[in-house]
Amino acid sequence: MAGRSSRAAPKVAVLMGGLSAEREVSLVSGRECANALREAGYEVVEVDAGRDLAARLAALSPDVCFNALHGRWGEDGRVQGMLEWLGLRYTHSGVLASALAMDKTRAKTVFRAAGLPVVESLLAPKAEVMARHVMAPPYVVKPNAEGSSVGVYIVSKDANTPPQLGEEMPETAMVETYVPGRELTVSVLGDRAMCVTEIHTSGWYDYHAKYAPGGSSHTCPAEIPAEIADAARDYALRAHSALGCRGLSRSDFRWDDSRGIDGLYILETNTQPGMTPTSLSPEQAAAEGMSFSQLCAWIVEDASCDR
Repeated sequence: MAGRSSRAAPKVAVLMGGLSAEREVSLVSGRECANALREAGYEVVEVDAGRDLAARLAALSPDVCFNALHGRWGEDGRVQGMLEWLGLRYTHSGVLASALAMDKTRAKTVFRAAGLPVVESLLAPKAEVMARHVMAPPYVVKPNAEGSSVGVYIVSKDANTPPQLGEEMPETAMVETYVPGRELTVSVLGDRAMCVTEIHTSGWYDYHAKYAPGGSSHTCPAEIPAEIADAARDYALRAHSALGCRGLSRSDFRWDDSRGIDGLYILETNTQPGMTPTSLSPEQAAAEGMSFSQLCAWIVEDASCDR
């Protein structure tokens, strides 16, 4: 925080935990970000975001809210709207971009309008998805508005019966064509797309693969043709812009390498990427010479409020 020695360090409230299925992941992200921001010289208050969050923030009166929440309530526009109403500067995307990105079907509509390649998908009642194949296999079933691959089901090409969905699946599910191949991801920081990471797992990149020790490994930068890397970075930047994101976002892709550039599809954009030093976005920032504390500080300095 060069140049701030003449005044008090800004007070940053790191919002973490929350009410979603990704609460535990958010607590880890929040604590790591809080420590990094203290290292960068900020005054930091860790706030476990419960239903009394508005009253607590009004009492704290922070200079900036660092949004380390994941999942529903924290990254779907609801907390963002509350922070706008309170007139508090906050990190990451605003109300509309957050709501659009969290709704996978609406995000795909935005992506199509921007000329980005997306796979075929549909919304269907949970009961119907369990009763019959609503799409020719292979396909993927997932909640339309969850993150971290919570509640994802893969239906293989030779599946004789439809999937039996668990309680975590809402009454309406999104079903999309399965794309074989490789898992790629690109983070965007402001107006700059960072390098491409390839994610390696023994199966689907689900919640366990993302967060369990040894669940996945990363190659950063990805060892892929320059044409594919350039396209993925271009698509990520265009998705960030089309949704109206700000600050940090991360877009995920599947690439069927047997089809070249025609096999690259954008799956979704995450407006609140995981934020531990070994998470995908910080790893990409590190590959480009930005430490974790520098990344967290950049995000704080980029914070804003439309009020």
